[in-house]
Amino acid sequence: MRLRALLETDALGLRLLGGEDELDRTVRGVMTTDLRDPSRYLSGGELVLTGLAWRRDASDSEPFVRILAGAGVAGLAAGEAELGDIPADLVEACVQHRLPLFAVNETVAFATITEHVVRQVSGERAGDLAAVVDRHRRLMTSGPAGGGPEVVLDLLTSDLDLRAWVLSPTGRQIAGAGAPLPAPLGAALAGHHLAATRTGRRGPYRAAVAGSTYSLFPIRNAGRGAAPAARDVRESVLSDWLLAVEADASDWPAARLDLLQGVTQLIAVERDRRDAARTVRRRLAQEVLELVQAGAAPAEIAARLRVAAPVLLPGLGVAPQWQVVVARVDWTAAGTAGGAGVPGDIAGGPVAQALLEEILVDPAVSGPDSADRIAVAHTGEEAIALVPLPAVPAPLPETVDGPTDNAAAPDTAEAPAAQDPALHADALLAAVREPLSAGLADDGRLTLGVSAAVHSAEGLRGALEEARHARRVAAARPGRVCAAGHHELASHVLLLPFVPDDVRRAFTARLLDPLRDYDRRHRAELIETLEAFLDCDGSWTRCAARLHLHVNTLRYRVGRIEQLTGRDLSRLEDKLDFFLALRMS
Repeated sequence: MRLRALLETDALGLRLLGGEDELDRTVRGVMTTDLRDPSRYLSGGELVLTGLAWRRDASDSEPFVRILAGAGVAGLAAGEAELGDIPADLVEACVQHRLPLFAVNETVAFATITEHVVRQVSGERAGDLAAVVDRHRRLMTSGPAGGGPEVVLDLLTSDLDLRAWVLSPTGRQIAGAGAPLPAPLGAALAGHHLAATRTGRRGPYRAAVAGSTYSLFPIRNAGRGAAPAARDVRESVLSDWLLAVEADASDWPAARLDLLQGVTQLIAVERDRRDAARTVRRRLAQEVLELVQAGAAPAEIAARLRVAAPVLLPGLGVAPQWQVVVARVDWTAAGTAGGAGVPGDIAGGPVAQALLEEILVDPAVSGPDSADRIAVAHTGEEAIALVPLPAVPAPLPETVDGPTDNAAAPDTAEAPAAQDPALHADALLAAVREPLSAGLADDGRLTLGVSAAVHSAEGLRGALEEARHARRVAAARPGRVCAAGHHELASHVLLLPFVPDDVRRAFTARLLDPLRDYDRRHRAELIETLEAFLDCDGSWTRCAARLHLHVNTLRYRVGRIEQLTGRDLSRLEDKLDFFLALRMS
């Protein structure tokens, strides 16, 4: 509402004392204060009500008004009950800072003014925005002319003073108005949303993060007022978008809540479009996967890859490398309220497919179309991604004496082509582990395996088996979200997860328990010494330097280890046994 409208309401008892040229200012809220410096509570656009208790003498008026003007308030209304007439020094200060000043009759309570302003502001904004949102919905559902979710988020900011962001299930920003949401904050909000959804509560969900309160609205295209679908929440919890609003919606009127639900349905249109755009890429991945699993000739697979490459890497002039990523989501319990009952009722393939498409998006890229280079198929309970990588140019040829062009060597060393474009298992899950763990709760697990890069169709079958085997290695580890890469398949790491627990405990106890008991009694740090000695490849000098010990002290400790365990640390076999025991403990 405008300041001018306040003067037109006789029941408010306001009298204008200055600032007639500023009466078209917009009032976005109201605040009552008698603090000398209320700046920390002001965000701009308020009508400030004051009883003048902050004023001790004339010198106090100008600093107070300067603070209000600097905060961008719409106007100041001073009560006459305390001092009678409004002091001239306050009038002069408001003129100096171009701040409209009103006198409030002593018979009118500040609560009356506050209630009137809040009712008018909320009603007008909600009504105006509802009309705009309805118009925008028609635009978006009829074609792309609506401008996407950013337009309606801008309306929330400009018309309702609400900062809002559309987030993926892992907290990646898909759309937002104004400053981007920091990635850690987005992940934290997504975690709150997933955890609340798993409990079966109805949205919006309230989340307090980093000193601010947010309301989280699920984005589901179910239609206004429609009953929730009779399906297990676990089928969609890891793929639904959410609308995060920086506000506490717990005390909002029904009209505003309904408006925000309409906004989520509007954004759901964009989500449907995004899913439709992925259809081609999913089909390409499915065709290649079927050929690979059927043992088709490499030439036939290569032909399908040549079709896929322009779609997944538009404009790329050279044949890419390929990596295969396999993911699986397993449920081990009956789920929450609204669940279907048993894990077998949940189709794991589509859930893993949507989740893998999200995980493979570059976290530095925002927007609903940032997944346009990802092709994910699903077969049975697995999701399988075919990920193209730009081919890395070969290094310059070298002669016996070094590079053929010594002058160009420094530039070559720093060329971007030297960077490894391949996916790494741990890096894929680093940014999404926290929110996904919340969505998986105590009955779900995500395991993921990544193959090495291959350069031709002949290598795809091996890459698929490699990724599947890496996923099984990840599945043998503890934790809700686990991944393993191809490099672990050529290491002892591959074997350790498959050692039975009782064998593992017996092996480590036989070798390490005597050392732990001795350390507990004498504080001798034999375990730490053993780890350092093996890590230094048995070098006395390097190990002593690392532990800040004299070599003789180190020799004494190693001798004690050998005495307690009956092993000889100069023998390779005993070193290997200690190494494995430490890794399994």
